[in-house]
This record gives sequence, C-alpha cells and structure tokens, in this order.
Amino acid sequence: MANLEELTRKVAAAVGADSGLGKSFKVDLRGEGFIHIDGANVTNEDKPADLTVSISAKDLKALGAGELNPMTAVITGRLKVSDMGLAMSLQPQMQSLFARMA
Repeated sequence: MANLEELTRKVAAAVGADSGLGKSFKVDLRGEGFIHIDGANVTNEDKPADLTVSISAKDLKALGAGELNPMTAVITGRLKVSDMGLAMSLQPQMQSLFARMA
C-alpha cells in the first residue's frame, strides 16, 4: 500500500495544471491523512472542500485501479461522500483523474 506522500505525488501528477473538477475535493484517508485538491493545488491539509470523500488508502488504490466499483464501495460503506449529488455530477471528471493516476 502506498503511503500518504506517494499518493499525494501521484494525485499531484494526475492533476497537472488543473484537476478539471471545478470544485475543491478532499480525500479523507481514514486516519492516514488527507489529500486536498483545489484546481492545480494538491496538499495534505485538512481544510474544507466542496466534496469530501472518506476512503481507506487501500480502497482508494483499488478504486483507481478499477478493482473496486464505486457504487459497491458506497453501498458497503467502504466509500463515504459528503454530497452524493455533487459526487454523481463530478463522476466523469473524478474517473478521468483516477485513470491518470494509474
């Protein structure tokens, strides 16, 4: 399993000049830290975001690799989102971001 610094580097590389999300996005790695994305800025700060996703680092890696279905993860509680409507509207952009992390 990748550590927080490795995950942050992968996310920052995938984000590049702009995340394409149009909203701020925070990943809460359930006790392992945070990854906050706002435009091209990627930090490990625990600051407010338009959308917060709570997921373990292991499950985040599986999600990015296509080994974990997002809806299955939500239904089983392995993935929690702060705003399901916003998460659904950003799904194509998030999938693109995750694909660039692979």
